[in-house]
Amino acid sequence: MIFIAARFRILPEHADAWPDISRSFTEATRAEEGCLWFDWSRSLDDPDEYVLVEAFRDDAAGAAHVGSGHFRAATAELPAYLAETPRIVNTTVPGTEWSELGEMAVDR
Repeated sequence: MIFIAARFRILPEHADAWPDISRSFTEATRAEEGCLWFDWSRSLDDPDEYVLVEAFRDDAAGAAHVGSGHFRAATAELPAYLAETPRIVNTTVPGTEWSELGEMAVDR
């Protein structure tokens, strides 16, 4: 799978509204056949930063995402709300699911 983590610094005046601002892009991406997950989290240390963790089944799914109309719309519209260019880690890893964190195994 293609695994991506990206950090988005939002302009302070738009940070609280970011989930609504990015909603159509998020929903359209989650509906893509090859999208495994597309999840936003707000930083506990910086209220103007959101972290996006996303994964796509394979290279073809990643290419379909980048080639989609909603991706093009997002790249045209969302930068107006950003304080800086997002930072990204993009890698390919085996599998299509999260692995367990064995060091914190829970036996209940």
